[in-house]
Amino acid sequence: MEPRHARYPFFASAREAVRESGVDLAALVADGDPAVDRGRERVERALTEGTVEAAESREWDTRDELLSYPIARILVSLLDSRAAVEKYAEAEAATAYRRFTEDLQRARDDGARREPARIDQAALLREFDLGSAVRVEEPKPGQIEGKWLWLGVGAYLSYVDPEWGDDWRLVNRELVDGEVRTEREELYRLIREAVEDRVAEGLPFEGVGDELADELEAEISDLRDLLADRSVAADLDVVAPEYFPPCIGKLLGRTQGGDDLDPYERFSLLAFLAGLNLDAEEVVALTGLDPDLVADRFAYLRDDSGAQYPPPSCRTLGEYGICENEHNHRSVAPHPLEYYSRELREADEVVDWRDRERTDVGDAAA
Repeated sequence: MEPRHARYPFFASAREAVRESGVDLAALVADGDPAVDRGRERVERALTEGTVEAAESREWDTRDELLSYPIARILVSLLDSRAAVEKYAEAEAATAYRRFTEDLQRARDDGARREPARIDQAALLREFDLGSAVRVEEPKPGQIEGKWLWLGVGAYLSYVDPEWGDDWRLVNRELVDGEVRTEREELYRLIREAVEDRVAEGLPFEGVGDELADELEAEISDLRDLLADRSVAADLDVVAPEYFPPCIGKLLGRTQGGDDLDPYERFSLLAFLAGLNLDAEEVVALTGLDPDLVADRFAYLRDDSGAQYPPPSCRTLGEYGICENEHNHRSVAPHPLEYYSRELREADEVVDWRDRERTDVGDAAA
C-alpha cells in the first residue's frame, strides 16, 4: 500500500493493492479497526461538508486511509439512498479535484520534487483511458505552455454535463478532425466528472451480509440522521396525498376534517408541503387551514428564491410523537420527502391533486 493509493483510492492500482493485501473487511468491522472510523468519517464529511478529507484533529496512516474507501462504499450502500450516493460521489470527486490540481501544479513548478503520493498529468490521463485522446497544442508566442489541448470528441462528450451551460455545447467549440479545443482547466473539470462517475458506479451495491450490516448498525443509524436532516427534495413538484408518508397523511386528514394541530404538528405539515413547491394559496386549498396563518408561516418557510426551511426528519417527528415508523420505513427512507419520493417512483400511475381539482371544478361548471 503506497501513499498514492491512499490519496487516490479509486485508482485501479489502489483497488488492486487492497485485493492483494488480503484484508478481510468484515473482520476489520468486527474488530473495530481504525479504518472503520475513518470510513464513517469519510461518509459523514461527504454528507455534511462536501469533502472526504480527514478532520485535522486526527492523523491517519496510509493503510487506514486506503481501507477507509471500501468501508465507506459499504456504508453508502447500506444507506440505500440515491441522495447519499450522489453526495458521496460528489465529495470524493471534489476532494480528488483539489488534490490532482495541486499535484499537477507542483509537477509544473520548476524544481518541484515528485513525492510518492503525487501524480503527473500523463498518469492521470492514463487512469481514465484519456492518454491517447489528449493532444497538447503547441503554444504560440507569449502563450502559456500547456494552456490549450485538443481532446477527442468522444471523450469530451462522455463527461460533459448539459447543465454546465452553452459554453460547453459542441456547437460553440472549436472542432477539427474529431478533436475539441479545450483549456487545461476545462480538461480538469472533465476529469473531475470522470472521478465522480467512477465512484458512483455500482453504488449502492447488494451483497453486504447481514452480519456485517448488523455490526455497522450504529454507524448507519447516525449517517441516516445526517442524511435525513440535509435531504430536501426540492425537485418534487407532484402533489399526490395518497402517497404522502403516513404521519403527514394523518396530519393532512385532521386539518381537512377541521381539527386543530398543535404548533409543531402544523409546522411539520407546512414544511413538508413547502418542500413540494406548493404556494400558500394551494396549501390553503389542500389543507383548509386559515389563509392568514399559512401566509405567515410561509413567509418563514420560503423566500422569493424558493429556499425553504427543511422539513423535520422522521426521527425528529418521532421524538414529537408524530412519526410512528410504520413498517420500519426509517431504515430505507429516514425523511418524509425521501419516503414520498420512493412511493412516487414505485407507483404505477400518479395524478397530481391540482389536476384533479381543476377537473372537478370544470365538471361542476358544466
